[in-house]
Amino acid sequence: MDGLFRGFFNASAWIIPLLILLVATIPQIVRVLREYERGVIFRLGKLLGAKGPGLILLIPFVDRMVKMDLRVVTIDVARQEVMTRDNVPATVDAVVYFRVIDPVASVVKVENYLKATSLIAQTTLRSVLGQAELDDLLSHRDKINQTLQEIIDRQTDPWGIKVSAVEIKDVSLPEGMKRAMAKQAEAERERRAKIVNAEGEFQAAEKMVQAAAMISKEPIALQLRFLQTMREIANEHSTTTFLPLPLELFSHFLKKG
Repeated sequence: MDGLFRGFFNASAWIIPLLILLVATIPQIVRVLREYERGVIFRLGKLLGAKGPGLILLIPFVDRMVKMDLRVVTIDVARQEVMTRDNVPATVDAVVYFRVIDPVASVVKVENYLKATSLIAQTTLRSVLGQAELDDLLSHRDKINQTLQEIIDRQTDPWGIKVSAVEIKDVSLPEGMKRAMAKQAEAERERRAKIVNAEGEFQAAEKMVQAAAMISKEPIALQLRFLQTMREIANEHSTTTFLPLPLELFSHFLKKG
């Protein structure tokens, strides 16, 4: 009996540490990746490729896995001081939407793809806006966004990054420039108002000329207009009424005189 207990304790001396070691190494052997995750596997430093999603089995202390997220990532581009092509200082910030389409390239070809993409976006933002005029920056922002997206996507393509959109969020101008733009907008509104008023006067004068030409051809039209005017005066509550008389009535007396 003593020998049986002695053998049991001797077996427990190495079985228990083995079980502890097995439990500790299970997380290094079995990995589960979600649908939007991929694992880039290295075996003794050599690239094996990307695996997942699902259950992944690794060799402990031999394999190393780098987990990559394939979902769309959003990064804010810090405010950048830019000088437009027409020498106007402005402060601009933007947001970049991108995702990893090649997890192997994102791990092997760049040290930190998030930081690298952010820095590329900052330099591209300053470069593109420095070649644009202020009016284009304010009124043709969609075109500038498209240009930024194409340039950033082309530069990050070797890293396995796909840039889906770049949006300029805000454009801040100096206070002096804002006041100048407000004065310019006010002057533009006044100019348009004067043009509209002048066009109205021109059309009214044109209609009056046409009416005068029609009356000269048909004298009876003047009499009809006279009667209509008298009717309008009679409808008004007035104690005095002026009746214009044609000069032809006095032509006989003027000749005698």
